[in-house]
Amino acid sequence: MRSALAATSTLLFGILVLMLGAGLHVTLLGVRATAEGFSTFATGILLACYYAGMAVGSVAAPRLVRRVGHIRVFAGLTSIASATVLLHSLFVNPWAWGALRSVSGFGFAGVYVVAESWLNHQADNRTRGALLGVYMVVLYTGQGLGQFLLNAADPRGSVLFIVVSVLISTAVVPMTFTAQRMPELASPRRAGLRDLLDASPLGVVGVCASGAASGTAFSLAAVYAATQGFAVSRIAEFVALGIFAAVLIQLPLGRLSDRMDRRNVLAVMSSVAAVAALAAWLLAERSTPLLFFAAATCAGLSFSTYSIAAAHVNDHLTPAQMVAASGTLLLVNAGGAVAAPIVVSAAMQWTTNEAYFAALAAMHLAFAGYTLWRKRRRAPVPAAEKAPFVAQPRTPQMAPLAADLAAAAGGSNAGASGLDGGPR
Repeated sequence: MRSALAATSTLLFGILVLMLGAGLHVTLLGVRATAEGFSTFATGILLACYYAGMAVGSVAAPRLVRRVGHIRVFAGLTSIASATVLLHSLFVNPWAWGALRSVSGFGFAGVYVVAESWLNHQADNRTRGALLGVYMVVLYTGQGLGQFLLNAADPRGSVLFIVVSVLISTAVVPMTFTAQRMPELASPRRAGLRDLLDASPLGVVGVCASGAASGTAFSLAAVYAATQGFAVSRIAEFVALGIFAAVLIQLPLGRLSDRMDRRNVLAVMSSVAAVAALAAWLLAERSTPLLFFAAATCAGLSFSTYSIAAAHVNDHLTPAQMVAASGTLLLVNAGGAVAAPIVVSAAMQWTTNEAYFAALAAMHLAFAGYTLWRKRRRAPVPAAEKAPFVAQPRTPQMAPLAADLAAAAGGSNAGASGLDGGPR
């Protein structure tokens, strides 16, 4: 493991720097949009555009890599992402920001594909799981720490956009200066959505629900906090706490789901998240510390649902099908992350700001109810047939790698039913 970490230390450092910029950027946009008087609905749309761009990029980036190579794609798309950040400070209107946010999402998708291919190339089956866990912690830690850079300058100026651009540009250095040979990039076929719904309807709905809840939490948390009148430092804390909560709880919950029915874990997670969202709704005007704790609990559980829902899908697939399924699950997740912030921001615009927590509570309650209903329709997967839980960042390349790792670890035990026509 030490040799794998040593071989990837510069890459992990670059990803940490990149996530500092990416985490700061999304919160900065929410705060600045509120300060500029953008409607909450328009802000929700422009922030959701990132996920639309990432979905397109996750499909297009592997093709670009095969045509011109890893280094050129990484350098080119990082430069584009960096430039779009600076353009936000020049064209301050919702339409321009929506277009720029889409381009950013496309660029980041390519960056993830290249960086994660390199990370996978440096690992073997013995170290890949641990390295994937380290990578996920680096991702979330960078995003969480990036929130506190919001205090470095006035969000209404251009300095913070310059800071984000510098961070993103700096992140490219470790990759472009590497002398290591880049790996071949495989592009597995995608499994059909209908096939996955037949195999594991609960898992697919869970992946979509996770995208909806986490997309809402990540995109609109800063908008909610800014509209509530929080100081910039408090907005940074509000967003960061939810991200750090995911770092703490995702792996323990995943390991727990390996030992018991994953549906029970998902139902409890969603129920607790719904209660936390309702508590935040009720406590918003009464106790700021309790509001922050409840909001962080809801956000942390929202961010953690994807890996467990994806693991539940893998429980119903054969090892060969897991990698093909991962790309489709990412697109399903992105669909939820695009649609939900738009709908929730519209509710916040046309009702009250508290619609943010009301919507999160409704999402989690609906999924908890659906999970309990599905439990009555299908027997649990025997423990011996489960695919082992693997923490999965919601990025284009790492989800297939995590599915591949689960397939290798699960072997022939994984997937007693599903795409091959077993019990539904």
